[in-house]
Amino acid sequence: MKKCAVSKKCGACRFLDVPYNEQLKQKRTAVRNLFPGVNVEPVIGMEDPYHYRHKVYCAFGLDRDGHVRAGLFAEKSHRIIYTTSCLIQHTGANAVISDLCHYADTLKIEPYDEDNRSGQLRYAYIRVSHKTGKMLLTLVIGSKFLKNEKALISLINQEHPEVETIVLNFNHGNDSMVLSPYEKVIYGKGRIIDTIKDVSFSISSRSFYQVNPVQTEKLYETAISLARLNRKDNVLDVCCGIGTISLLAAKSCNTVLGVEINPQAVSDARYNASLNKIRNAHFQAMDAQEFMLRLGETPDVVFLDPPRSGMSRISLSTLGTLQPERIVYISCNPETQARDTKFLRKYGYYIKTIVPVDQFPFTQHIETIVLLQKLNS
Repeated sequence: MKKCAVSKKCGACRFLDVPYNEQLKQKRTAVRNLFPGVNVEPVIGMEDPYHYRHKVYCAFGLDRDGHVRAGLFAEKSHRIIYTTSCLIQHTGANAVISDLCHYADTLKIEPYDEDNRSGQLRYAYIRVSHKTGKMLLTLVIGSKFLKNEKALISLINQEHPEVETIVLNFNHGNDSMVLSPYEKVIYGKGRIIDTIKDVSFSISSRSFYQVNPVQTEKLYETAISLARLNRKDNVLDVCCGIGTISLLAAKSCNTVLGVEINPQAVSDARYNASLNKIRNAHFQAMDAQEFMLRLGETPDVVFLDPPRSGMSRISLSTLGTLQPERIVYISCNPETQARDTKFLRKYGYYIKTIVPVDQFPFTQHIETIVLLQKLNS
């Protein structure tokens, strides 16, 4: 097992000192406790559980000597723990963050001070394509412009040609949000391309895209396998994001309808469908409940992949009334998933199986896939 110099201060990787096989056993037990009497398969783990995060962020500050440093916030605090060698973050992203500190020192770009609302450099947010190794770097600043912007771009280009595009995000807020809606592309196209199986996805700075690409492929492959799709099936993908599940499922079914409340995500999903020449997947920017109420026919299979808060009771009631044959519910929060699936029992569904996938080694988090089947099937 590898050692982290700041693990006790940071608090993110609670299980760093626990053998990986034991972590998987503990996570399976935790899921079993939430779903008593239900078959929970062994957790799908990783061969190498280190440096899996391809979505990386850091905050900037000054050390005692006045040098720019970067790191992560300590758990449940706004205190920066300085490190550029995180054991779960992509190694290339760690290297870029380390060099950004040196560049900022050289070019006299000061970190943003939230109390005094002074300085500039607030956060760095990096997306890494697993397929190509190319990176999208978002620099979040607390000012209206970035000092020595062209010189900084030049330094990054020289040392890190893998940084394919750079976005400048303007965040003057005093909340915990890293990205604001206000940004501009200052280098490249503002997007990178990644691939899951043989489907390509265009990723922008604010696209929802899973952090662990190795496990994401296993997650979606397992979910689609559990759905048992055939060429006659019509599929509904609720909370479809940029269309990842929709486009992967489209090759195995008749049609896919994806619904997502975020218009930018839907725009990305349509772009990704066009990028892959997939013509049987269609996307709508709308509240999921409203969309399901307007749906003219019952889908054969429904995929659910909601945020950590889960689904609302009204949306679940609308879904239950639709009576699809199978529901495949993917969640990064098994607690809200257990609540939601229990609610769906009153509409004649039972849990056939649960497959946990370890998207987040060394942490307490686990992703779970629940297959719900109609009782009369």
